[in-house]
Order: sequence, then structure tokens, then C-alpha cells
Amino acid sequence: MPRKTAVASLADLPPLDRESGDVNAIIETPKGSRTKFDYDPDLRLFKLGSMLPEGSNFPFNFGFIPSTLGEDGDPLDLLVLMEEPAFTGCLVPSRLVGVIEGEQTDEDGTSKRNDRLIATASHSREHADVDSLKALSPHVIAEIEHFFVSYNEVRGKKFRPLGRHGAKRAKKLLEAGRRRRRRARAGGK
Repeated sequence: MPRKTAVASLADLPPLDRESGDVNAIIETPKGSRTKFDYDPDLRLFKLGSMLPEGSNFPFNFGFIPSTLGEDGDPLDLLVLMEEPAFTGCLVPSRLVGVIEGEQTDEDGTSKRNDRLIATASHSREHADVDSLKALSPHVIAEIEHFFVSYNEVRGKKFRPLGRHGAKRAKKLLEAGRRRRRRARAGGK
């Protein structure tokens, strides 16, 4: 059995498990929470990011893929489908099933890509046979899109879905995020 090595920060954890090939999903905000948490790699802890309005909550576990960088400058966002809420900071081995590509416009009017990768927890019984977005109910995909549109609207931002794609595209975005992170760490953009 290979020896596991501790990392200095969750943000430095490899994006994929070497043995299984699963995505290492770090949950920031558990399913059912009104409280949005963000991982701060400098402090190496989770901090309060924002609160959703009364009656709203995260319908799915939400977090990031470590050792990646999205076009928005943060680690790649990842929504994890599983039966129960995880907890903030939980590592959830996951399988990529697709992506909702999107553009986010901030309060100042600047727009940037902010894709939402979608995965299923590798240990999920309910989603064990899900290997693509097509295997999910269209209502689930619409709910995910609607959540990100309304979640951003409350924060004074806009999220515009650009397209839905399968696991192959999600894996390409993951690899691009890994390369972007390596370039950023090496001092180049």
C-alpha cells in the first residue's frame, strides 16, 4: 500500500486519488446549508463567505477540486451529488459526470468564466449508476442551473449558463485547471 503524504494546505492536495482515479472533492458548503463557507489557503481554514436568504439553502454539497485553478482565479468549483450532507472540510472521493459551463458577471460589470463541474460521490448508492448528465433527471440539471442563477442574483451578480456537457468535457476542464494552477505556481499566467 502506497504511503500517504500530508499536505501543507487542502488547496495543495492532488486533484485525483492516485489509486482509484477519483476526484478529490473538498466540500466547503454542505447540502442543506444556508451558510456559504470558503476555504482560505493562506489561513488554512474555512471561513464564513456569505449567508443565503431565509428559505434558501444549498440543494447539493458544494466545494472545489484542489490543485486546480479556474478562469475566475479560484480552484475549480464542484457540486457533489450524494444522499446526505457532507461537512465543511470533508474529502469526498467523487466521479465527474459533467459540467454546466457558465459566465459570471460581478457587481462591477466584469464577466469571467465560472464553470460548475458536477460529480457523484464514489460511495453513493443512489447515484452509483450515474456516469453522465444524461443519466440524471432533466429536472435535477434545471434545478442546479436555477440555483446558481438565483444564488448569484442575491449576491448582486449574474450567472449565465452557457452549456451542459458530459464527463469528457469536465475532465478536459479539470486538466486545464491543473495546468493553469501549475503555471500560476511557477510564476506565469
